[in-house]
Amino acid sequence: MRTYGQYCAMARGLDLVGDRWTLLIVRELLTLGPSRYADLRRGLPGIATNLLAARLKEMERVDLVARVELPRPANATVFALTARGAALEAVVRELVKWGAPLMSPPMPDESFRPHWLLIPLRGLCRDNDPSAAAQVVRVGNASDGCDIIADAGAIEITSSTPAMAPDAIVDGEPGALVELFTGQLSIAAADAAGMITGDVDVVRRVVGGMPSRSIGARA
Repeated sequence: MRTYGQYCAMARGLDLVGDRWTLLIVRELLTLGPSRYADLRRGLPGIATNLLAARLKEMERVDLVARVELPRPANATVFALTARGAALEAVVRELVKWGAPLMSPPMPDESFRPHWLLIPLRGLCRDNDPSAAAQVVRVGNASDGCDIIADAGAIEITSSTPAMAPDAIVDGEPGALVELFTGQLSIAAADAAGMITGDVDVVRRVVGGMPSRSIGARA
């Protein structure tokens, strides 16, 4: 492990998480939960196989990640954040907030995965109709996306699963998704552009209503 060689909490922290890809691996595990190696590869386009293996090995060594053997019928090896690794969620949230002003329209060669919106959406969505029955808005699709669950005034956002039946689905170009949830694109315009499938009123329930803030801010 490379080290800054400085007796400073920030320097020692960066010794562990400052390498390229490390915090993005943390992002994936915060978003998806315990994940197979192949799932991490899909969520980290551009990372070389040997580099991902090396990063995971180092993260295990410093107690950020643990390798877990799932029993049958799963019968698989997954990687999960330890308590120490999960404590990086606050760091990731602050980096999302800090990077929000950089979210200009995506470049043609930039990758995007809908589940990357999970952490920012936790600060951007609210239940605008708390008296209504529980409803679900999916962003993306069942294999790669976020489910926004509005229930009795509370919002829960999880990674999408086929078991969840959404009342509405929002999908589209990455820049348009960011614009919709940050209030730069109206729900009517998103609907007219074909970004919304299902009950548009359910989308209105969870989009907007928050004070003006940067993407990724806490509610």
